Amino acid sequence: MKELDGKVAIVTGAGRLRGIGRSAALALAKLGADVVVTGTGRNPDSFPDDEKAVNWRDIESSAEQIREQGTRALPVIANVSSLKDVQSLVDKTLDEFGRIDILVNNAAFARGPDRVPLLELDPKIFQKVLDVKINGTFYCSKLVAKIMIDQAQGGKIVNVSSGAGKSGSAQNLSYNAACFAQIGMTQSLARELGPYGVNVNCVCPGAVDTSRVDDVSQTDEWDKIAKSLPIGRTGTDEEVGGFIAYLCTNDASWIHGQSINLDGGGMMEH
Repeated sequence: MKELDGKVAIVTGAGRLRGIGRSAALALAKLGADVVVTGTGRNPDSFPDDEKAVNWRDIESSAEQIREQGTRALPVIANVSSLKDVQSLVDKTLDEFGRIDILVNNAAFARGPDRVPLLELDPKIFQKVLDVKINGTFYCSKLVAKIMIDQAQGGKIVNVSSGAGKSGSAQNLSYNAACFAQIGMTQSLARELGPYGVNVNCVCPGAVDTSRVDDVSQTDEWDKIAKSLPIGRTGTDEEVGGFIAYLCTNDASWIHGQSINLDGGGMMEH
């Protein structure tokens, strides 16, 4: 028996080859969970070169990797900023697997157009960043928590925020706002859902080498970031994904309402 045999997980934003979502989904599958993975249906023309080189197919490929672990997988195209899409996601999960035990709120708006000075920030982009990260966490948590409470067997919710949820930086207003909010939401959810046996936690990754940050990781700036960290290197999606999976095990049941830094020691204050 594996730790998560018989459990069903939903991981949002899990379609990238180099991404925290895919790694978390795969780590959960290795522990025995059946996993539903979501993505927005990215245009293959927009895929990074490494994905094109291996004929990556977004959430379909993530699902294949999950099945290789001997568990079941369900890929679902869903926009988590749409309550209708999230309701459909939950319905499809229940139709396929009959239960939901784990939710990983990982989806985020694509990095880039939001990283501009305040005076150049498009209000529509600001709102999209918040819609995906804040509304997406709200919608998914609201609908999945109802299932967990009805099942009366507890559950696990892990929100993926960022170090940007603990320390603000210039030209990062929308992402800072969304990530700070997600940490507050984690604390509120933890207080409300704890009595039902539902653990709620948040992870706050720092510099992790994923395709999301290719605009930085493929420049000299990435080496400077690595050298600035006490541990002397940046992180990997497997490290973050593995820790997310750990938070979904019984061994982590006493960890509750926490927002945990995974950043090589870049932030130690809180």
